[in-house]
Amino acid sequence: MQKIFGGKSTTAKKALLLGAGFVVQPTLTYLTGKGVEVTVACRTLESAQKLCDGVKGARAISLDVENEEALDAEIGKVDVAISLIPYTYHPLVIKSAIRKKVDVVTTSYISPAIAELEKDIQDAGITVMNEIGLDPGIDHLYAIKTIDEVHKAGGKIKGFLSYCGGLPAPEASANPLGYKFSWSARGMLLALGNTAKFLQDGKTKEIPGPELMSVAKPYDSGYPAFAFVAYPNRDSTPFREKYQIPEASTIVRGTLRYAGFPEFIRCVVDMGFLSQDAHESLKPSADPLPWKEATAKILNATSSDEKDLIWAISSKHSFADTDEKNRIIDGLRWIGLFSSDPIAPRSTPLDTLCATLEKKMAYEKGERDLVFLQHRFEIEHKDGKQETWTSTLVDYGDPKGYSAMARLVGIPCGVASLSVLGGKLPKGLLAPYTPEICDPLREELRESHGIEMREKKLK
Repeated sequence: MQKIFGGKSTTAKKALLLGAGFVVQPTLTYLTGKGVEVTVACRTLESAQKLCDGVKGARAISLDVENEEALDAEIGKVDVAISLIPYTYHPLVIKSAIRKKVDVVTTSYISPAIAELEKDIQDAGITVMNEIGLDPGIDHLYAIKTIDEVHKAGGKIKGFLSYCGGLPAPEASANPLGYKFSWSARGMLLALGNTAKFLQDGKTKEIPGPELMSVAKPYDSGYPAFAFVAYPNRDSTPFREKYQIPEASTIVRGTLRYAGFPEFIRCVVDMGFLSQDAHESLKPSADPLPWKEATAKILNATSSDEKDLIWAISSKHSFADTDEKNRIIDGLRWIGLFSSDPIAPRSTPLDTLCATLEKKMAYEKGERDLVFLQHRFEIEHKDGKQETWTSTLVDYGDPKGYSAMARLVGIPCGVASLSVLGGKLPKGLLAPYTPEICDPLREELRESHGIEMREKKLK
């Protein structure tokens, strides 16, 4: 190719782009703009055609990735397969790519199922690049940058905190959760049940999912206009090794939400609304119950009268004070849990609630989303001086274009895919954990797309 990022290739490269989600469009537009011929594959042809509409150099197909023969046939036609489907399907794509000796790019974490394929990936002589979206992705690029700079100067990273939030812009956040859904409400709510593990002051801490919201705390981002709360997510402990900071005694990666979110979720959990157990009253029906009756049955309330529902909630959940109780009850009322509106029965309390949340808390036309990502480094310099450095990304969606989340996942994915097509990344199972991989990708995102984390020294 003439240029990896700056120009079109002398010989057209081909990519298979798997997925129908909101991040597909920026990746597709970026790659076709660089002269790459892209085949967009979805389960339904209509979804793929919609994504390809008006995009020169794109074609749409219907493809079931669980059909091994069909998947092999399509991957065999291209130079890189870009998997933007749910992470559980990535191993199927990678196994096909191994058979066909084709490179792969994903935006997801390297799962145990993918890690098991490392030797086969090496033997096939292909590149499988992962974790190159926003979080994971852009977060790695700037964590590695600062860590490398500090280490080269003889310093140490004593503490590393990293928090990311995909949220509605403040003016679009007026609902009880301060949140809107651009993806599955079920996925977001289920993630709140995952155990969090991290390092704090040299000790490993583990927070069970049901207790996660109780450890959420106000987060001082240095931007007073944002009232954030932060809580840990997933397992942060492997990043001591991945980021090569064995000297760090504190490592926490977590999530940002607006103030009020944890208290509301804790109440919903205590009410039993995140249960995945089938409930007799929530079976799909042509004559669904009104919400107030469904709420009464889930709570085992004495009646569906609002006063009895509130009494039942109060017996299951402890409110901090009257103001908090009023705010949360008002929120439950806003969602419609005390109303005569019919439920959309989905068998379980979780799925039935999600059906309503996705309707009530969807982005409306003209509304923007916000991405806020911040690293905080506690640094000990060679001379013993202590400093705190931050790296911060604040980005808003364009109501007439891409959401912030779509752009910040899709563009890094596209940039990495072009780098793979140009043979600029090593062979093997990869993620952006070294300066050699991170530096070119980070600079391209900054220079050509204005995507960067701004760095400050606080003290």
